[in-house]
Amino acid sequence: MSIEPIESQSSSSVNSSAESVSVPAGVAKIRRAIVSVSDKLGIVDFVQGLLAAGVEVISTGGTLAHLAANGIEAEEVSKYTGFPEMMGGRLKTLHPKIFGGILARRENSGDLESALKHDIPQIDLVVVNLYPFEATISKPGTSPSEAIEQIDIGGPSLIRAASKNHAHVTVATGPDQYAEILEEIQKFGGTSLRLRRRLASECFAATAAYDLAIANYFQSQIDLDSKDDAAQTSDLFPARANLSMVHKAHLRYGENPHQNAALYRISHSTAASLVNARQLNGKELSYNNLLDLDSALSMARSFERPAAVIIKHNNPCGAAWAHKLSFACRKAFEGDPVSAFGGVIGFNAVVDEDTAKHLCQPGLFVEAIVAPAYTPEAVQLLTTVPKWRDNVRLMQVGDLEIQTVELAYRFISGGVLVQEADILPANRSEWKTVTKTAVADSLWEDLAFGWEMVRHVKSNAIVLAKDAALVGVGAGQMSRVDSVEIAIQKAGDRSHGSILASDAFFPFPDSIEIAAKAGIIAVIQPGGSRKDDEVIAACDAHRIPMVFTGRRHFRH
Repeated sequence: MSIEPIESQSSSSVNSSAESVSVPAGVAKIRRAIVSVSDKLGIVDFVQGLLAAGVEVISTGGTLAHLAANGIEAEEVSKYTGFPEMMGGRLKTLHPKIFGGILARRENSGDLESALKHDIPQIDLVVVNLYPFEATISKPGTSPSEAIEQIDIGGPSLIRAASKNHAHVTVATGPDQYAEILEEIQKFGGTSLRLRRRLASECFAATAAYDLAIANYFQSQIDLDSKDDAAQTSDLFPARANLSMVHKAHLRYGENPHQNAALYRISHSTAASLVNARQLNGKELSYNNLLDLDSALSMARSFERPAAVIIKHNNPCGAAWAHKLSFACRKAFEGDPVSAFGGVIGFNAVVDEDTAKHLCQPGLFVEAIVAPAYTPEAVQLLTTVPKWRDNVRLMQVGDLEIQTVELAYRFISGGVLVQEADILPANRSEWKTVTKTAVADSLWEDLAFGWEMVRHVKSNAIVLAKDAALVGVGAGQMSRVDSVEIAIQKAGDRSHGSILASDAFFPFPDSIEIAAKAGIIAVIQPGGSRKDDEVIAACDAHRIPMVFTGRRHFRH
């Protein structure tokens, strides 16, 4: 057996059939490869290309059988190592003949002498992708034992070894890398250092994400029900927390044209979301589109009844629920028709033909729509009738499952703030009417609607609602009384007979005085101010009922 040092082709060109090809620095020859993949996509064509280039291929059970079924011969790992697979496949590639061939430094005489002494040929290419752990645990009913069997041991070890020795060894961890690797092999007989270094980086990112998925799974298996509050908090916020993100798309630009931007998917995220959505129509999404669509989806999915939400600059300018989605859509557009022009719309139910007909009315302009699904008739209308038909983005996210406790992340300089997301449903059993004037039965639906909406508006947040529809919004002001005045100004005459919801307590009774003059007939707020008694007295003076919820909804 001949074990040779690396051939580093530093000459300016190499003959490639009919013409000279410029050779990059640090090309590492590829003579032998080990192939063991869970994802068989593209592997047949890749291995055929390797064999055509004179590369010897070693493979493991499942991959070997797949290659054989496609008429491709490769050497079985157990034959290559002289050691059989055992323990149900748990032990097959963890062998000195495999890892020595990968880890041997081609310029190190000691490594080469050891390899020669123990009959360890060099392995120049490692083609491995890992057991589908995340896909397995995402299936309903997966047992812990089933999940554990999808924890890959040999695979991560192989690709980490190859990446560590990337000065001499090439690693492929996904089908999207095969074409580039094969192209360099066909041109140069090996791969460039630049490519190997990038592939090594991608490998370590992949193994980090894989380990994180496993860590998160074990974290999720901890039984929180039997622990005290302190233990639950410790489990929710462990000593070490990591986020693994996978690049999904380059964006045209960020919030402004001079800012570059990209979209990443949190690797363990499988819930209905914009990142996992299917785009049915329209131009590519922008950074601002994604922010607004995410807000629209978050608001719409918080309602149990059919609901529509219209977003402009990440705040709602229209929202409503109704017994039918088309009615909710119409009511939402009536909230602030001027601001709704060119807005982003979120629905929590299937967009049907009647809803699409309303959206296609002359004079309306819709930038993007997100919904669980669309009927064929709705898609036909939205993509053929209005003037904006070619450009409207239609995003389909699938069923909106019930949201459980999630963590919300917010990046600050040098760190990340993490909290439980504010998604708990309102507990109406805790609501308390604190005024002498009782709440009329007809107002409870509007109060519930307003209270749900105000949690989604930037603080200081005030919303006015009437007939289960948004009629005025005051958002992001430095004083609460300013938000009250803006909401009333937006509502105009519609403030008469509306209810007012506030995301936090009123520090003074001045907002109540302004609300009374505008014709507001009920108030809902958390309570908890030192001057609650004065605020209650102001409501009683104007015979306005007020409800305390006991829960604040700040959104900075």
